[in-house]
Amino acid sequence: MKFVEEVVVEEFLPTFRSMLAEALRERGLTQHEVAETLGISQSAVSKYAHGEVSRRTEVLDDDRVRELVAEVAEGLATGDMTRVQALVEAEVLIRRLEEGDLLARLHEESMPALAAHDGYVRIHDPDSDLRASEAVRSSVRRALRRLTNASGFAGLIPNVGSNLVECLPDAAAVDDVAGVPGRIFDVKGRATVPGDPEFGVSEHVASVLLSARAAGVEPQAAINIRYDPDLLADLEAEGYDAVEFDPEAAGDSIADALAAAGPKGLSATFVCYQTGGYGIEPITYVLGPDADAVAQAVVSLLRE
Repeated sequence: MKFVEEVVVEEFLPTFRSMLAEALRERGLTQHEVAETLGISQSAVSKYAHGEVSRRTEVLDDDRVRELVAEVAEGLATGDMTRVQALVEAEVLIRRLEEGDLLARLHEESMPALAAHDGYVRIHDPDSDLRASEAVRSSVRRALRRLTNASGFAGLIPNVGSNLVECLPDAAAVDDVAGVPGRIFDVKGRATVPGDPEFGVSEHVASVLLSARAAGVEPQAAINIRYDPDLLADLEAEGYDAVEFDPEAAGDSIADALAAAGPKGLSATFVCYQTGGYGIEPITYVLGPDADAVAQAVVSLLRE
């Protein structure tokens, strides 16, 4: 009797880890860094590098495995993906390969009697909340890197600071929205991000995003930048629709303004702005389908 988990450990993981170690090395990580990233010994990495670990051709040649190795290696090397997300993505692929697929075939090879029976019970849900939340955090990280690498972004940060947020598909509350803990501030001309994206840490920009979704627009991400008539004109020139709201109006002024503007006709990435009020700094909000889309809109303002 041989469990499919044994097939995973003995046949899949040595090949997968060696492919991932190889991909990380190609991206400039040292053997020590690869070992730290994968949570294995440096001697194991050395064995992978010198071909001292046998690898299954079926795993090496599987396009899905190769694609995941490339995605995980890039995410881990850049810091866009945490080890938790990498593990989740690998686990999801493994469970899929167990269900009448590659790992099921390898299992049947080791236990021919299995061929007479169909299917494996799904153990890990590929649509799990953990996977979805890690994907959102990864998206915010990538967009933050785009922004902080863009020359001049710090100059777009308002006095109250900026935040970049993205929400889960069915977001209903601030806890469903990931953002920067604290805020992004201009520190001596440099945009400073105080921590890794987390859920439930942005009260203000997350609330703006949720208000927009309440109007039926359903953006997934938002960022706030300083208000300037010229910047607004530049955004509109780039094709982004703009809607003004009154920050001192009663009720949900953002949702009301978007509803009045006919939200179904707005561009996928659009702008909400207010020109200030008593004790209220004027602010521009860029909202869109994901964090990178709103980051691209902001970066467009920095082009010469």
